[in-house]
Amino acid sequence: MSWAAHELESYVLQKHIKTKVSFLAILLGCFWPDMITKGTVYGFDAFGWHFHPKNPNLYHRGWPGVGFTHSLFYGVVVALLVLWITKSRQWALGLLIGHWAHVFTDICDSVGVMLFFPFSTQHYTIGMWAYAAQQGRYGDAAAYYSSLGGVWDLFWLLMVLVSWRVLTRNYFFTRVVADDPVWPWFRRRLKMSEVLMLALYRAYFLYGACRIFAWFFWARFIEKAPLDLSWGGPYWVTKVNVEQPSWGEFLFNAAYGAAALAAAMALLWWAVGRRLWRRAEAHDKARAKNPPKAGRLLVPAARSAESQHSS
Repeated sequence: MSWAAHELESYVLQKHIKTKVSFLAILLGCFWPDMITKGTVYGFDAFGWHFHPKNPNLYHRGWPGVGFTHSLFYGVVVALLVLWITKSRQWALGLLIGHWAHVFTDICDSVGVMLFFPFSTQHYTIGMWAYAAQQGRYGDAAAYYSSLGGVWDLFWLLMVLVSWRVLTRNYFFTRVVADDPVWPWFRRRLKMSEVLMLALYRAYFLYGACRIFAWFFWARFIEKAPLDLSWGGPYWVTKVNVEQPSWGEFLFNAAYGAAALAAAMALLWWAVGRRLWRRAEAHDKARAKNPPKAGRLLVPAARSAESQHSS
């Protein structure tokens, strides 16, 4: 599992997607698979109730368990539900992109994910770093930031810094706000100022960056965990692996799972997806003809500021 990449990759993904998509939805999608799993995978005690999974990796990524949250089909179902409820193509597409980005990121650890669940329970992993949730929160953090996991987070931090314009005020108001009706809603209903909205947008970058450096220095200087940047490290943690079938069976399962996923997605699109998409498209056109007052003022003002800045 990744510790900070899920916050940071949202900025890069939203920048490079050529169609209108909600940044907030991508961010929520990147968090979604772990929202009901990561908080509980380490175990907790509350009000006399104790929950500590015997095998955190099976609970987190397997079946029976909540591993279905890390499958591609789960993201499709959630996106369709959001499209049905909100009539927002930007949010449905954003959630799907963010969710799939999370799923593919988690392939990097030694346990991986059930990519094609429920059609197959086979795990897919490249074993770049050790899955160590069984060590508890602090043990997991020490292992992650002593291995290529920490490098992975630094890679996404670098990607955001290279794309530094995504953090500017002009980009926020001309691209992020313009592509998502939730931001004008924040201003209209919650009375958020432009400064507060911009601070909220940048906060996730700051949070992700601070997590990287705080956990890295904690692992180095407080926990004094040895640094091991070898593939599959660190060497000192008891790494959890999943049992893999023979290459023949693996390839058969992969082909079957991919084909079944494609067929299920096509069926869902034919049965409900296309109707929901058209309804959302009509809703967007109606909204464009009669936007809320806050929506009329917010974006053009930012565009004017951008043109002045360019000149």
